[in-house]
Amino acid sequence: MRPLIGVTVNEDVRNGIQGAFVSQDYTDGVYAAGGLPMLLPLTDDREVVTALAMRLDGLILTGGPDISPQLFHEEPRLGLGEVTPLRDEMEAMLILQMAALDKPILAICRGIQILNAVMGGTLYQDLLREWSGRLQHSQKAPRTHTAHSVALVEGTRVRALMGVPEVQVNTFHHQAVSALAPGFVISGRSRDGLVEAIEHPTYRFMIGVQWHPENLWRKHKEHAQLFAGVVEAARASAQSAQ
Repeated sequence: MRPLIGVTVNEDVRNGIQGAFVSQDYTDGVYAAGGLPMLLPLTDDREVVTALAMRLDGLILTGGPDISPQLFHEEPRLGLGEVTPLRDEMEAMLILQMAALDKPILAICRGIQILNAVMGGTLYQDLLREWSGRLQHSQKAPRTHTAHSVALVEGTRVRALMGVPEVQVNTFHHQAVSALAPGFVISGRSRDGLVEAIEHPTYRFMIGVQWHPENLWRKHKEHAQLFAGVVEAARASAQSAQ
């Protein structure tokens, strides 16, 4: 049976109608890896979020707008972009509940940022103002185009999953992990030293990547392995709960 993988969404208003949006590349990646994706419309109802966490076998935190600095106890600074408080609130509740149940989480781009913030770390609110690196981390190219390399740390789960010491990634972000949340380890860095991948070794599967593997998995099998990893961990989680 295919494990049920929750996929977070963006707020979306079209023609005056409130809705939700997420790239189909995420759900296609879950299908291809053997999972069953389920979109998670936004809510601040804790009872609903609890029910979702109980029902889901795994979770993918997708890309999107900036993370509110309130989540990591900072004031907003110059360069902070649009934030979505409802999404922040829902995802924060969902992360903590999935973690408490030790259910798998794959966090992508914005996802790695909110995962790190909710679990006790901090973020660079705007790399152009707060980071001294020289790489272009907001790529001006198609999303399927790889822009820079990430060195993967030997002995980490990310490196084991992807099967290579260095991976080429795309990049579309201006926020990033600053102080690492307690218990996490760095799985990968760009050549200018920015954190690009993290994981928590004591959980079944809790991995965050700063790039967008959903745009790359069709042509680059190492990125497909991230989807395969979370789906397989979700399958194991579901079986252990029976």
